Amino acid sequence: MPLVTDIAHSYDVASSNNAPSLGRCGGFVAQYPQDAFHLPARRTSVPEARRRVSALLREWGADQQVRDDVELVVSELFTNAVRHTDSEKVGCELALFGAHIRIEITDQGGPQDSAPHIQPGSVDQECGRGLFLVGALSESWGSRPTDSGQGRVVWADLPYSSLAH
Repeated sequence: MPLVTDIAHSYDVASSNNAPSLGRCGGFVAQYPQDAFHLPARRTSVPEARRRVSALLREWGADQQVRDDVELVVSELFTNAVRHTDSEKVGCELALFGAHIRIEITDQGGPQDSAPHIQPGSVDQECGRGLFLVGALSESWGSRPTDSGQGRVVWADLPYSSLAH
């Protein structure tokens, strides 16, 4: 598992087979920003994940619509990992590449170790709209087993624009 670091923190991050390796690795700064963190798999961690993502996106200069969309997708995917797995911790990785931002939420697996999918009729229900919203806001999204085979990575690619435009 590669190690991604920033100035203040070190985090273990699951590598992505679908996205380039981005960010700070092994003492050099890569071309595009990346950040990652892990939080306990508790409902109370969802707002903390949102706060961290919001602060990071402000630091990167993302415009308000991007921040709102990414915060919502992170909230939905993080909540699903907490609710539907037996994870002790949930990982979140954000990587900016070109005009896109990739979100990856990593869990440690659980009783329903199948790929997440939109439930029929979920749009009209109070609970269960999360993946519908993820699909509506994302250019693409999906899931894959972690490299270790213990858990799942759910990823989403969203359009990215900055305040500099």
